[in-house]
Amino acid sequence: MSQLADVAIFMGLFLLISGPVHECAHAYTAWRLGDGTAKLYGRVTLNPIAHLDPFGALMIFISSLAGFGVGWAKPTPVNPYNLRGRYASTMVSVAGPLSNLVLAMGFAVALRLLSDSWTISGQTFVYAPTVPGGVSVILWIGVELNVMLMLFNLLPVPPLDGSHVLFDLLSRETSARIRPMFDQYGIFLLVLLILPIFPGETSIVGVVFGRVGLPIMGLLVGVPVG
Repeated sequence: MSQLADVAIFMGLFLLISGPVHECAHAYTAWRLGDGTAKLYGRVTLNPIAHLDPFGALMIFISSLAGFGVGWAKPTPVNPYNLRGRYASTMVSVAGPLSNLVLAMGFAVALRLLSDSWTISGQTFVYAPTVPGGVSVILWIGVELNVMLMLFNLLPVPPLDGSHVLFDLLSRETSARIRPMFDQYGIFLLVLLILPIFPGETSIVGVVFGRVGLPIMGLLVGVPVG
């Protein structure tokens, strides 16, 4: 497949499945734990339109063409003061990444069930003689996309889910002391993590995905990936 076709598949899966499932998981978990804010805004749904952020969609298109695929759905509104339980904020935060892990497992199971024999060349191509090549590529990108979303969102940098987990696990005093600084400069730190460290080199996020994400993908699909 061409690069443009891969980008179209990546965007379609993100906008129609992975993004809505991720945000719905946040909204549903918050609702079950006492905060109905997201439900009030109609976010406890898998309807992609309810979770669409036009600028985030545009960014994922542009960045995918550039080779690193960064975008976002509409953030889920949560009022932490309504949540029940000491670690309720952590549970709401990890619900999104965990939903992406479940999706990655689903795509991987489908790929393994539909393929008698197949190989991986690099990180992007899957050949499955028992199904059309396009189907195998879609399933493979589904695994890759959702593992990426899980790991990326677990980074402890605002405004990502991992930062909420970090602040929730710290003592209230420590969290209150460092959170304003993290919130103010988090977006700049995130840019540094995404951009290549040196020209022609991978980014820190890329290193994390290579060291952690690829082994997870290999475990899910049953074939070493790298």
